[in-house]
Amino acid sequence: MDLRFTDHHTQGASLEISVSRQLYSEQTEYQLIDVFESDAFGRFISSNGSVVFSEKDEFTYDEMIVHVPMAVHPHVENVLVIGGGDGGVARELAHYEEIKHIDVVEADETFVDVCREFFPDNACGLEDPRVTVYFRDGLRFLRTKQDAYDLIINDAIDPLGHTAGLFTKEFYGNCYRALREDGILVYQHGSPFYDEDEDTCRAMHRKASHSFPISRVYQAHIPTCPSGYWLFGFASKKYHPLKNLNEQRWNDRRIKTWYYTTNLHKGAFMLPRYVEDMLMEEEN
Repeated sequence: MDLRFTDHHTQGASLEISVSRQLYSEQTEYQLIDVFESDAFGRFISSNGSVVFSEKDEFTYDEMIVHVPMAVHPHVENVLVIGGGDGGVARELAHYEEIKHIDVVEADETFVDVCREFFPDNACGLEDPRVTVYFRDGLRFLRTKQDAYDLIINDAIDPLGHTAGLFTKEFYGNCYRALREDGILVYQHGSPFYDEDEDTCRAMHRKASHSFPISRVYQAHIPTCPSGYWLFGFASKKYHPLKNLNEQRWNDRRIKTWYYTTNLHKGAFMLPRYVEDMLMEEEN
């Protein structure tokens, strides 16, 4: 029997993956979680019918959302990860000895349990002694914080679902307040390729660029993301992602990566013209 999983990216385009079996399915308070096995992507997990990550390409996302800010900020000690219940972001952060504490705020406890069972190579990041996991709403958690973090990573997956509050103007303002005077916010910015997704990309950049003095966008190729093309946002009170990149310091760490390099770091901020135009329109 030929089993196939279809992730509908738009009304007219979708990603279809041949699967060998379904390993898990549960409707939680927040989302429908499914885990599948496939030849093309290994195991992958979906939320409400959309791929969250797969074993074959998760390294791209996790490396780019962590190592870009860590190669810029000179001394990160306290980090907040909003979402991140799979543990992949925490796993990459664990490479940095100077980090003293990592708060991971994930609303759906079942999502964490599922990742611990089916994706141990990611979930191992949550076992680092510096990590504290909070099963709370990310926006409400942020409201209680001021001048607390050097780095905030918004790893929330859906600007329209149960994490919609993490893509609002209030969210960016709360991040600004929760960061220290030289803090950095990095967030997943979505895909700008399909017309259906453009408004969300525009709104995120408009809110971030109006909340932070420095706001830039960078890109990565992630096959299971819509159109295979994904953006990340970099917002900071002080540091510029290119002018303050310290290549020597980061390369001296000798962190083993599969996607990120400091050369790629520089190239990732060189965007296609249609993306540059879109972002500039929102800045103005």
